[in-house]
Amino acid sequence: MLEHDHDLPSIRERLAGPRRVSYLRDAVFGAIDGAVTTFAIVAGVVGANLPFKVIVALGIANVLADGFSMAAGNYSGTKAELDEAMRLREIEERHIRLAPEGEKAELREILASKGLEGDVLTAATEAIASDRKRWIDMMLVEEYGLSPVDPHPMRAAIATFAAFLVAGMVPLLPYLFGLSDPFRLSIWATGVTFFAVGAIKSRWSLAPWWRSGIETLLIGGVAAFIAYFVGTLFRA
Repeated sequence: MLEHDHDLPSIRERLAGPRRVSYLRDAVFGAIDGAVTTFAIVAGVVGANLPFKVIVALGIANVLADGFSMAAGNYSGTKAELDEAMRLREIEERHIRLAPEGEKAELREILASKGLEGDVLTAATEAIASDRKRWIDMMLVEEYGLSPVDPHPMRAAIATFAAFLVAGMVPLLPYLFGLSDPFRLSIWATGVTFFAVGAIKSRWSLAPWWRSGIETLLIGGVAAFIAYFVGTLFRA
Protein backbone atom coordinates (compact mmCIF):
# COMPACT_ATOMS: atom_id res chain seq x y z
CA MET A 1 0.00 0.00 0.00
CA LEU A 2 1.14 3.55 -0.73
CA GLU A 3 1.39 6.02 2.12
CA HIS A 4 0.15 8.94 -0.01
CA ASP A 5 -1.28 9.75 -3.44
CA HIS A 6 0.94 10.70 -6.37
CA ASP A 7 -1.41 12.70 -8.58
CA LEU A 8 -0.20 16.23 -9.29
CA PRO A 9 -2.67 18.11 -7.02
CA SER A 10 -1.87 15.81 -4.10
CA ILE A 11 1.87 16.21 -4.66
CA ARG A 12 1.61 20.01 -4.75
CA GLU A 13 -0.58 20.13 -1.65
CA ARG A 14 1.77 17.85 0.29
CA LEU A 15 4.93 19.72 -0.68
CA ALA A 16 3.35 23.12 -0.05
CA GLY A 17 2.32 22.18 3.48
CA PRO A 18 4.45 22.92 6.54
CA ARG A 19 7.33 20.57 7.22
CA ARG A 20 6.90 18.65 10.44
CA VAL A 21 9.57 17.98 13.03
CA SER A 22 9.57 14.52 14.60
CA TYR A 23 10.02 14.29 18.35
CA LEU A 24 10.08 10.49 18.31
CA ARG A 25 13.72 10.36 19.37
CA ASP A 26 13.02 12.63 22.35
CA ALA A 27 10.03 10.55 23.47
CA VAL A 28 11.78 7.19 23.07
CA PHE A 29 14.88 8.44 24.86
CA GLY A 30 12.80 9.83 27.71
CA ALA A 31 10.66 6.68 28.06
CA ILE A 32 13.59 4.27 28.12
CA ASP A 33 15.63 6.39 30.50
CA GLY A 34 12.63 6.95 32.77
CA ALA A 35 11.86 3.23 33.07
CA VAL A 36 15.53 2.26 33.41
CA THR A 37 16.50 4.79 36.06
CA THR A 38 13.38 4.32 38.18
CA PHE A 39 13.54 0.55 38.07
CA ALA A 40 17.24 0.77 38.81
CA ILE A 41 16.32 2.56 42.03
CA VAL A 42 13.70 -0.07 42.84
CA ALA A 43 16.10 -2.92 42.13
CA GLY A 44 18.93 -1.30 44.04
CA VAL A 45 16.82 -0.63 47.13
CA VAL A 46 15.35 -4.14 47.08
CA GLY A 47 18.83 -5.58 46.59
CA ALA A 48 20.02 -3.65 49.63
CA ASN A 49 16.99 -4.91 51.60
CA LEU A 50 15.82 -1.40 52.52
CA PRO A 51 12.22 -0.47 53.49
CA PHE A 52 9.62 -0.11 50.74
CA LYS A 53 8.97 3.54 51.64
CA VAL A 54 12.52 4.29 50.53
CA ILE A 55 11.62 2.93 47.09
CA VAL A 56 8.60 5.23 46.81
CA ALA A 57 10.47 8.30 48.06
CA LEU A 58 13.52 7.82 45.88
CA GLY A 59 11.45 6.67 42.90
CA ILE A 60 9.17 9.71 42.87
CA ALA A 61 12.12 12.02 43.47
CA ASN A 62 13.89 10.42 40.50
CA VAL A 63 10.88 10.69 38.19
CA LEU A 64 10.40 14.38 38.92
CA ALA A 65 13.99 15.56 39.33
CA ASP A 66 15.71 13.40 36.76
CA GLY A 67 12.84 13.85 34.31
CA PHE A 68 13.09 17.62 34.63
CA SER A 69 16.87 17.45 34.33
CA MET A 70 16.61 15.42 31.13
CA ALA A 71 14.01 17.77 29.70
CA ALA A 72 16.13 20.81 30.58
CA GLY A 73 19.20 19.20 29.04
CA ASN A 74 17.28 18.34 25.88
CA TYR A 75 15.93 21.90 25.70
CA SER A 76 19.42 23.37 26.02
CA GLY A 77 20.88 20.94 23.49
CA THR A 78 18.11 21.54 20.94
CA LYS A 79 18.37 25.29 21.42
CA ALA A 80 22.13 25.08 20.88
CA GLU A 81 21.50 23.29 17.58
CA LEU A 82 19.01 26.00 16.62
CA ASP A 83 21.48 28.75 17.53
CA GLU A 84 24.17 27.01 15.49
CA ALA A 85 21.86 26.87 12.48
CA MET A 86 21.14 30.60 12.82
CA ARG A 87 24.86 31.34 13.05
CA LEU A 88 25.63 29.32 9.93
CA ARG A 89 22.74 30.99 8.09
CA GLU A 90 24.25 34.40 8.85
CA ILE A 91 27.62 33.16 7.57
CA GLU A 92 26.09 31.99 4.30
CA GLU A 93 24.18 35.24 3.89
CA ARG A 94 27.43 37.19 4.36
CA HIS A 95 29.35 34.96 1.94
CA ILE A 96 26.68 35.32 -0.72
CA ARG A 97 26.76 39.08 -0.27
CA LEU A 98 30.56 39.41 -0.32
CA ALA A 99 31.58 36.49 -2.59
CA PRO A 100 28.54 35.61 -4.72
CA GLU A 101 30.53 33.93 -7.50
CA GLY A 102 32.40 31.70 -5.06
CA GLU A 103 29.17 30.65 -3.38
CA LYS A 104 27.60 30.03 -6.76
CA ALA A 105 30.56 27.82 -7.66
CA GLU A 106 29.91 25.83 -4.45
CA LEU A 107 26.25 25.51 -5.37
CA ARG A 108 27.20 24.31 -8.84
CA GLU A 109 29.49 21.64 -7.39
CA ILE A 110 26.74 20.44 -5.06
CA LEU A 111 24.31 20.08 -7.95
CA ALA A 112 26.96 18.41 -10.11
CA SER A 113 27.52 15.82 -7.37
CA LYS A 114 23.84 14.94 -7.71
CA GLY A 115 24.27 14.06 -11.39
CA LEU A 116 23.38 17.32 -13.12
CA GLU A 117 25.63 18.46 -15.98
CA GLY A 118 25.81 20.72 -19.00
CA ASP A 119 23.01 23.19 -19.67
CA VAL A 120 20.78 21.55 -17.11
CA LEU A 121 23.41 22.12 -14.40
CA THR A 122 23.84 25.77 -15.41
CA ALA A 123 20.10 26.38 -15.50
CA ALA A 124 19.52 24.72 -12.14
CA THR A 125 22.35 26.71 -10.55
CA GLU A 126 20.97 30.00 -11.82
CA ALA A 127 17.42 29.11 -10.83
CA ILE A 128 18.32 28.26 -7.24
CA ALA A 129 20.71 31.22 -6.92
CA SER A 130 17.90 33.58 -8.00
CA ASP A 131 16.10 32.88 -4.71
CA ARG A 132 18.42 33.74 -1.82
CA LYS A 133 16.44 31.89 0.85
CA ARG A 134 16.26 28.72 -1.25
CA TRP A 135 19.97 29.08 -2.01
CA ILE A 136 20.92 29.42 1.66
CA ASP A 137 18.63 26.57 2.68
CA MET A 138 20.34 24.25 0.21
CA MET A 139 23.79 25.29 1.38
CA LEU A 140 22.89 24.64 5.02
CA VAL A 141 21.64 21.16 4.20
CA GLU A 142 24.30 20.13 1.68
CA GLU A 143 27.38 21.95 2.97
CA TYR A 144 26.83 21.72 6.73
CA GLY A 145 24.54 18.69 6.96
CA LEU A 146 21.81 20.53 8.88
CA SER A 147 18.18 19.47 8.95
CA PRO A 148 15.95 21.43 6.55
CA VAL A 149 13.43 21.86 9.39
CA ASP A 150 14.30 23.78 12.55
CA PRO A 151 13.55 21.92 15.80
CA HIS A 152 11.43 23.42 18.58
CA PRO A 153 13.37 23.26 21.88
CA MET A 154 10.32 23.48 24.16
CA ARG A 155 8.39 20.77 22.33
CA ALA A 156 11.43 18.50 22.44
CA ALA A 157 11.72 19.09 26.19
CA ILE A 158 8.02 18.42 26.79
CA ALA A 159 8.16 15.19 24.77
CA THR A 160 11.13 14.01 26.82
CA PHE A 161 9.62 14.89 30.20
CA ALA A 162 6.18 13.45 29.42
CA ALA A 163 7.61 10.14 28.21
CA PHE A 164 10.00 9.99 31.18
CA LEU A 165 7.15 10.66 33.62
CA VAL A 166 4.80 8.04 32.16
CA ALA A 167 7.37 5.26 31.78
CA GLY A 168 9.19 6.17 34.98
CA MET A 169 6.09 5.73 37.13
CA VAL A 170 5.48 2.17 35.93
CA PRO A 171 8.04 0.44 38.25
CA LEU A 172 6.55 2.31 41.23
CA LEU A 173 2.89 1.45 40.68
CA PRO A 174 2.90 -1.88 42.60
CA TYR A 175 4.37 -0.06 45.62
CA LEU A 176 2.05 2.96 45.35
CA PHE A 177 -1.02 0.68 45.27
CA GLY A 178 0.29 -1.57 48.04
CA LEU A 179 0.07 -4.76 45.97
CA SER A 180 1.42 -8.05 47.23
CA ASP A 181 4.82 -9.15 45.97
CA PRO A 182 5.44 -5.68 44.50
CA PHE A 183 8.97 -6.32 43.30
CA ARG A 184 7.92 -9.21 41.09
CA LEU A 185 5.07 -7.12 39.68
CA SER A 186 7.45 -4.21 39.15
CA ILE A 187 9.77 -6.47 37.16
CA TRP A 188 6.95 -7.64 34.91
CA ALA A 189 5.45 -4.18 34.48
CA THR A 190 8.82 -2.63 33.64
CA GLY A 191 9.65 -5.44 31.24
CA VAL A 192 6.35 -4.93 29.44
CA THR A 193 7.08 -1.21 29.27
CA PHE A 194 10.53 -1.79 27.76
CA PHE A 195 9.10 -4.17 25.19
CA ALA A 196 6.18 -1.84 24.38
CA VAL A 197 8.46 1.15 23.83
CA GLY A 198 10.62 -0.89 21.47
CA ALA A 199 7.62 -2.31 19.64
CA ILE A 200 6.08 1.15 19.19
CA LYS A 201 9.43 2.51 18.03
CA SER A 202 9.50 -0.08 15.23
CA ARG A 203 6.59 1.73 13.57
CA TRP A 204 9.14 4.29 12.38
CA SER A 205 11.83 1.78 11.40
CA LEU A 206 12.32 -1.25 9.18
CA ALA A 207 12.89 -3.63 12.11
CA PRO A 208 10.09 -6.07 13.03
CA TRP A 209 8.14 -4.97 16.10
CA TRP A 210 9.15 -8.04 18.08
CA ARG A 211 12.87 -7.56 17.36
CA SER A 212 12.79 -3.90 18.34
CA GLY A 213 10.85 -4.80 21.47
CA ILE A 214 13.29 -7.51 22.51
CA GLU A 215 16.25 -5.21 21.87
CA THR A 216 14.84 -2.51 24.13
CA LEU A 217 13.90 -5.11 26.75
CA LEU A 218 17.46 -6.45 26.81
CA ILE A 219 18.93 -2.96 27.19
CA GLY A 220 16.66 -2.20 30.13
CA GLY A 221 17.17 -5.64 31.63
CA VAL A 222 20.95 -5.26 31.70
CA ALA A 223 20.67 -1.87 33.43
CA ALA A 224 18.23 -3.30 35.99
CA PHE A 225 20.46 -6.29 36.71
CA ILE A 226 23.46 -4.04 37.30
CA ALA A 227 21.46 -1.91 39.74
CA TYR A 228 20.16 -4.96 41.63
CA PHE A 229 23.65 -6.48 41.82
CA VAL A 230 25.13 -3.27 43.20
CA GLY A 231 22.32 -3.10 45.73
CA THR A 232 23.08 -6.59 47.00
CA LEU A 233 26.62 -5.48 47.79
CA PHE A 234 25.18 -3.14 50.42
CA ARG A 235 22.58 -5.54 51.81
CA ALA A 236 22.17 -4.92 55.53
